[in-house]
Amino acid sequence: MTNQPHIIGIDLGKHWFHLIGLDRDGAIVLRKKMSRAQLSAFAATASRSVVAMEACCGSQYWGRVFAHAGHDVRIVPAQFVKPYVKTNKNDFNDAEAIAEAASRATMRFVPLKTTEQLELQASHRIRRRLVHERTAVVNQLRALLLEYGIVTPIGRETFARRWSPIVGTASEQLSPRLLVLIQRLRAHWATLDGQIAEATQELTAWADGSPLCQRVATVPGVGPMIATALVSAVGDARMFARGRDMAAWLGLVPRQHSTGGKTTLGRISRRGNGYLRQLFLQGAVSAYLWMKRDRSALGAWLQQLDRRRHRPIVITALANKLVRICWKVLTSDTPFRLHPARPVEYAV
Repeated sequence: MTNQPHIIGIDLGKHWFHLIGLDRDGAIVLRKKMSRAQLSAFAATASRSVVAMEACCGSQYWGRVFAHAGHDVRIVPAQFVKPYVKTNKNDFNDAEAIAEAASRATMRFVPLKTTEQLELQASHRIRRRLVHERTAVVNQLRALLLEYGIVTPIGRETFARRWSPIVGTASEQLSPRLLVLIQRLRAHWATLDGQIAEATQELTAWADGSPLCQRVATVPGVGPMIATALVSAVGDARMFARGRDMAAWLGLVPRQHSTGGKTTLGRISRRGNGYLRQLFLQGAVSAYLWMKRDRSALGAWLQQLDRRRHRPIVITALANKLVRICWKVLTSDTPFRLHPARPVEYAV
């Protein structure tokens, strides 16, 4: 083909990759299926162009490969690609849809992450999986003991402290074989506790050595876990034009369904990174307990809101506010400081 592609859409796979190249008029000038070795060679030898791919496992790796070769890499979220699939779904149609979606001027892209961000994000994901696994083990222990009439106390730490008397009671009611299984689950629980503590310590140490995380940690309700998770997920917050955009990216703004000039707002959209949104909501809960009595400007805003709305709404609004403050801290070189509330002036 004589025409060189202006934008190349790649449908990523494990062993095989499908490429569709479009010229500046949108006509298809490239259509190829490549292996991993062929795609690596293609990245190094192809003329510089816009390379688009869908955000999925492997997109960050191939994005770095093409970016290192001088290409303009654009990673498109999967939900923004689907409307551009014209007909039946296959690999070449997906690649064409990716190329067309990436050619839109208003399209939103996933930024390339650094190796440090990916490692930090992996630490959070592994720690989250360990927490989920520990919860499953504790719940299974409760259910097994309840089957024999042994009721365990509420709270994981209380359950752990009272384990010895519970086992003493269980040894009289359970068979030796089931008692061995119970003890095995408890040992697995203790192992998970140690792994979670180790992962938490590593993330805390990383936050202590990062000036960016230290600035973010000055925001009320934000600790090392939220700071490291935010830096690993966002990196450069300047990709958001304002703080509300980052709050909308995390799904902490009302879902909108408006027509005919009538604005209808519903519950929060819950889009984006659910793990990070959950951390901010937990941070808002901890900040709410003391900030509603604080005499700062933020505390006065929270007190006024607390008098008008129910507590879950107030906590969600506070989480939205904390995300906006974090955006300001990330895009500037100054930490956050609480300012005193302005005195209320009454007309005479």
